Amino acid sequence: MNRDEYDVESPMETYDAKKVGKTLTTFAPFKRVLSRGDQLNLGATTMTFTSPIENVIGVKLEHFDSEDHGPKFKINDQDPDVDIQVDDQMASLTSGQLKVSLPLKTDFDMKFTANGELITESAQKAQGVIFNHDTKVSYMREQLAMDIDEKIYGLGERFGNFVKNGQSVDTWNQDCGTGSEQAYKNVPFYISSRGYGVFVDEPQRVSFEVGSENVDRVQFSTEGQSLQYYVIYGPTPKEVLHRYTELTGAINLPPAWSFGLWLSTSFTTDYSEATVLKFIDGMKEHHIPLDVFHFDCFWQKGFEWCTLAWDKEMFPDPAGLLKKIHDRGIKVCVWLNPYVAQKSPLFKEAKDKGYLLKRENGDVWQWDLWQAGNGFVDFTNPDATKWYQDKLKELLDMGVDCFKTDFGERIPVDDVKFFDGSDPQQEHNYYTLQYNQAVYEAIEEVKGKEEAVVFARSATAGSQSYPVHWGGDCLSNYNSMRDTLRGGLSFLLSGFGFWSHDIGGFEDGDDRPTPDLYKRWTQFGLLSSHSRYHGSNVYRVPWNFDDEAVANTKRFVDLKLSLMPYLYTQAAHGAHYGNPLMRPMFLEFGEDPNVYDNGNQYMFGSQLLVAPIFNDRGQAHFYLPGGKWTSILDGKVYDAPATGQWIDEHFDELSLPVLARPNSILIQNPKAVHAAYDYTQNVDIHLYQLQDGEVAAKIVDGHGNDVATVTAHRNGNQVTVDTQGVSGDVTVYVHENDGIASTKLTNGQATITL
Repeated sequence: MNRDEYDVESPMETYDAKKVGKTLTTFAPFKRVLSRGDQLNLGATTMTFTSPIENVIGVKLEHFDSEDHGPKFKINDQDPDVDIQVDDQMASLTSGQLKVSLPLKTDFDMKFTANGELITESAQKAQGVIFNHDTKVSYMREQLAMDIDEKIYGLGERFGNFVKNGQSVDTWNQDCGTGSEQAYKNVPFYISSRGYGVFVDEPQRVSFEVGSENVDRVQFSTEGQSLQYYVIYGPTPKEVLHRYTELTGAINLPPAWSFGLWLSTSFTTDYSEATVLKFIDGMKEHHIPLDVFHFDCFWQKGFEWCTLAWDKEMFPDPAGLLKKIHDRGIKVCVWLNPYVAQKSPLFKEAKDKGYLLKRENGDVWQWDLWQAGNGFVDFTNPDATKWYQDKLKELLDMGVDCFKTDFGERIPVDDVKFFDGSDPQQEHNYYTLQYNQAVYEAIEEVKGKEEAVVFARSATAGSQSYPVHWGGDCLSNYNSMRDTLRGGLSFLLSGFGFWSHDIGGFEDGDDRPTPDLYKRWTQFGLLSSHSRYHGSNVYRVPWNFDDEAVANTKRFVDLKLSLMPYLYTQAAHGAHYGNPLMRPMFLEFGEDPNVYDNGNQYMFGSQLLVAPIFNDRGQAHFYLPGGKWTSILDGKVYDAPATGQWIDEHFDELSLPVLARPNSILIQNPKAVHAAYDYTQNVDIHLYQLQDGEVAAKIVDGHGNDVATVTAHRNGNQVTVDTQGVSGDVTVYVHENDGIASTKLTNGQATITL
């Protein structure tokens, strides 16, 4: 039953259909048309079907032909071949293996099939044109059927349960922390365990009810007179993500150096040139490799954010300081956001030039949240964007290497006017895309495409083209650490390739992180795609905690750097195909129903399993798909049955489950001191629990291009290794059960008899 204030009209039949080029258009009235009289005083939905990419079908539902003021997500159209059929009984469009079909002049139904098998459908009364006659607001709704045991994932960075079934989700970016249903990164895209995904091509608020309002359907609705969405067929989840990123934007590969350890000043701590150099030199004294140093907000004067100028009282010679940091082999990141405080000298300049968001009466839109008299850079104005980029280029020319692009969620929708006339409701989430694109492209122009990287908090569909993103303001406790991982895995199943988080938690409360939490989060952080120590009011250097924290940090920084030949190759291949580096178990083992609900562990690339520890007892509870898994930390072998196995085990503070997949190759360089180096020189080749037959691994260069290959072949007790492009002092290790055999590579080859 509908609530009294709502009128809901739904297509009751597909009355007719026509083919125009590669487009199928159907007309669906709100009741069955049985006579000419039924054609009067009757509303209808016009449905348009297209295919921008093979195995992707777009559906546009329109009630009234109302004007769209934008912005709209960029959709890449590859113009694939389609097959459109229309006769007296049926209309259909087929793209690749995916087909949508609608029977004519009978009860409404819209089925999506792949290779003849139903994957989802919009049944009668699933679609709805909804009018609230109290508020006079209209909505469009769709409901797509869910199968028994079907699981839904994605919808951006969500900190609740990893599987979205039973949840109601509004895609509305908010400055929220990591412990609620709100999120910084909302993406109107979900992926199903049945091998398809759905992207709702609406930048404004979209309300999803995932098996909640109707427990057998995924419902999505938005305000207005039209609704556009795409059904994306896989059939594997990796293929779904591949096609989704082809549709909405490729994942760009960050530079190799960005995968090393980042150290931050933290937020409200005191810092100056002396403090910064003390911490950088302290990392060297403790033999902890460092790749990036980050200056948080107070590199600028308080009350003037973002004035995009150094606080000369604390940093009298910023160019000289940047040179000192660079001379130590370390890159520099500085914090910024897209807001301009009234006290900043930039405010008047931007106001006079019309570069800030305005109210309807022409005044600058301001409030006192964050900084007194904040204005907002209007990135719909090309001149404002160029002005902002020029300010950033001055910093880049000075020696800054990248920017932490904070905020971008608190974008006003009431009494606000954008330069290009965009609808404020549609701009609210879309703003972060414009903001991060502007910053990313400024870096790209000065440093080159292969050096471009940001450290962003907010995101929406398409933001995957401007990496990297981090999880936002988490608390310094184990629950928040676990919530952070769930949010990250959800985010990475939403079309993104790279993700980070604040090691140790950001919000300290009255106390700093406990040493055990700091160490466990360090392990998790350095086994993430990007790794940054950052906090609110406590410096995050390991010697502030205990001696074991120093040893723990060194061990896992060294481990990550040693793994870079493997990790950067996995990152490059994953980005190219539209897949993340950190992978939910579901993405790698979709055929195993035991992994469907698992949001507490992940694959680090395709060959390494990581299970962070979320308690102060060192107790791990993790799942292994069938096969022999080998710890790369101590060599222990876990022989899981074909049906899989749950493991409960205790780990000391210097360890956790980091397990190599059966029949895998890992390329490492244990002597690495930075993340960027020649991944083909002087490496160790580790072969784990090889099966009879052949297995191969590629190695990329610092630009993400394949430059070397390692091939291993096992025949009974004999293992042979052939390499191309690998040189120097190379050792091959064969991990067989609990033992290890090794030999040197000679002329690119090696043979080991077990």
